[in-house]
Amino acid sequence: MIKVYESVVNYDRWINNELKSFSEKLINFKLDTPDSTYAFSATEDGFLLHAYYGKSLGEDDLGYLLKLNENPFTLKSNLREKGTFMDAKSFEYPCYGTGDYRESCLKVLDKNNMSACELHYDSYEIIKGKPSLRQKGLSVIPATFADEDEASTLIIRMVDKPLKLVAKLYYTVFNDKNVITRNVIFENEGEDDINLTRVLSACVDFDNSNYDMITLNGSWARERFVERCRLHHGKQGIDSVKGESSHQNNPFVALVSSNCNEDMGEAFGFNFVYSGNFYACAEVTQHKRTRFVMGINPLDFNWVLEPGFDFVTPEVVMVYSDEGLGKMSRTFHDLYRENLIRGYYKDKPRPVLINNWEATYFNFNTDKLIDIAREASKLGIEMLVMDDGWFGHRDSDNSSLGDWFVNENKITGGLKHLVSEVNRLGMKFGIWFEPEMISPDSELFKAHPDWAIQIKGRSMTQSREQYVLDYSNSEVRDYIYSLMKNILDSANIEYIKWDMNRQITEAGSTTLPVRKQRELWHRYVLGVYDLMDRLVTDYPHILLENCSGGGARFDAGMLYFSPQIWTSDDTDAIERLKIQYGTSMCYPPSAMGAHVSDCPNHTVGRTTPFDTRGDVALVGTFGYELDVTRIPEADRAKIPGQIDKFKKYNPLVRTGDQYRIGNMFEDNMWDAWMFVAKDKSEALLTFVQVLGRPNTPSRTIKAKGLDENKTYLVEELNLRLSGKTLMNAGISIDMYGDFSSKTYHFVSAD
Repeated sequence: MIKVYESVVNYDRWINNELKSFSEKLINFKLDTPDSTYAFSATEDGFLLHAYYGKSLGEDDLGYLLKLNENPFTLKSNLREKGTFMDAKSFEYPCYGTGDYRESCLKVLDKNNMSACELHYDSYEIIKGKPSLRQKGLSVIPATFADEDEASTLIIRMVDKPLKLVAKLYYTVFNDKNVITRNVIFENEGEDDINLTRVLSACVDFDNSNYDMITLNGSWARERFVERCRLHHGKQGIDSVKGESSHQNNPFVALVSSNCNEDMGEAFGFNFVYSGNFYACAEVTQHKRTRFVMGINPLDFNWVLEPGFDFVTPEVVMVYSDEGLGKMSRTFHDLYRENLIRGYYKDKPRPVLINNWEATYFNFNTDKLIDIAREASKLGIEMLVMDDGWFGHRDSDNSSLGDWFVNENKITGGLKHLVSEVNRLGMKFGIWFEPEMISPDSELFKAHPDWAIQIKGRSMTQSREQYVLDYSNSEVRDYIYSLMKNILDSANIEYIKWDMNRQITEAGSTTLPVRKQRELWHRYVLGVYDLMDRLVTDYPHILLENCSGGGARFDAGMLYFSPQIWTSDDTDAIERLKIQYGTSMCYPPSAMGAHVSDCPNHTVGRTTPFDTRGDVALVGTFGYELDVTRIPEADRAKIPGQIDKFKKYNPLVRTGDQYRIGNMFEDNMWDAWMFVAKDKSEALLTFVQVLGRPNTPSRTIKAKGLDENKTYLVEELNLRLSGKTLMNAGISIDMYGDFSSKTYHFVSAD
């Protein structure tokens, strides 16, 4: 709910040794979700000052919160101290160059190469629902969506008069979720270009510094590990400068109270709905307050805002929880499942697939793929995915990217024959693409070397012996899409794995004019979005799964186009405990690509029980990453039962509430989690013993999220216990052996 009201505040202050009285008119904005309040005010002289963000407040006038020691409200009482005022007040959208020396959201260069700007409040508008984001003449920008009965949007219009620059601050408030989204649209109403050199999407000024910061960090094969640090004086943050959201840092941050855990304490979660370079920073200021900002990374960024044009920033999703990290995560999960993920598979179970990558790598042909499909179909697997190596003359990762035509030396009889044979076995067929890349050894590079991202006169850095295509160039996108479309139209393809296996270097374009070269980073991401949007529009029933060297682009921007993302190239069940735990901090398990793979595991060399690999993969979309024709018979015989188990519990995993019980980052001996139906009618508890210990009693695990007044049948134990007992006393779990797992299904017996 959005409430706007005017008020008058009175205050006294000493000026030249004389106590004087002042009154100040405020326009107050109060944004209420079910459990939180966000408040700010516009002052008489146009400053937009932040007042409060936290647990729900009453219907009180909050203007008094704007007073900070000797700097009340605005400057009418003491213009000579504007510098002190600017560097102390809490601003909704701080600008650079006029006295606020903290982290800013906006920095410009005008026609005289000057960088100062100052936005002042002009007007507001409230609309029902939530408008989509699209920049004029450019791609759709991914964002959450909402109908008129789900949310309302407040638009604050601000103006820098000397620049004739308009900034429209968008705040969308969801009616039934503790969610507020933020973004900004800039418009140039002047006659001169304005260079936007820093355009962040959101700022929140908190009134204290007593927070811990939680981030999701890592590297290839160990993405989104949870790190928690106490905020200290100065700046601490994360970013990406790789052209993607990255393996190393995920565009998610939570600021939490020191006592916050899974079930208690305050948590403020921030997630950037964007797939490129990002920046997130928490600054503890001289006044022991905390400023948090998030948006496009300003490093190496510049956007030439021409007269009559606009610039749209991606959105920041803000989630508040007064019941710990668990409630924060479940809010993100609900929002993304209901108001971000789109398309045919939005609310549908995903097919159980088998991918041939770890089974064959590049060493396959039609006969081998049909052999895998034939055996897989007998076991109940529903889709075969042909991974890298089917195109051009590619037998290793050193050629052919960009040559998206079938290598008929491998795929004898052509793609249509292979797909028809797989379909004849009762299975769907999927295919791998890496559309953003080009190999030096390719027909495409020979014809269009200028289509690769590069700086003329500099050598081009290779990674995996490949370059990155310039997706800021519409001619490049059109050509690649035409090749993809030819493949998709040639056979009954029902799934695409979209990969991206390297980052951007030598960021330059052969087609952008000199003054717009620094726009490449953002234009590249918009180009990717454009191609994905075309793909899901033209082929609405194809299941798209994103991948970037594993989990380097597991972000909300990608979820707008693909309902699932490959979580990590590390498929080891024990490593996945941390990876999936960290991912679930913000992203729904229904979006996590999770497979049962071969052992010893190809990444870490560990051997784990086949049952444990299956139980861990149940958290995600579920599938297989192995050669089903060569695995031990005992393992192969378990596949039908694993698939039955997935089909039984996936509706619960896909739509229910997740509760994290164990924490491998604190105790690496065990892990446990639950999924609970929204109506509390059933739940699934999974327990994994990582390392066994001698002379250790049974471990008691207390359930979460149940209805304490219901009676539940624990099917595996044939026990009937109340929800109150299960949550307070728990169940005793006996385990033997390293890397062992058990699942327990609770069903309401009422």
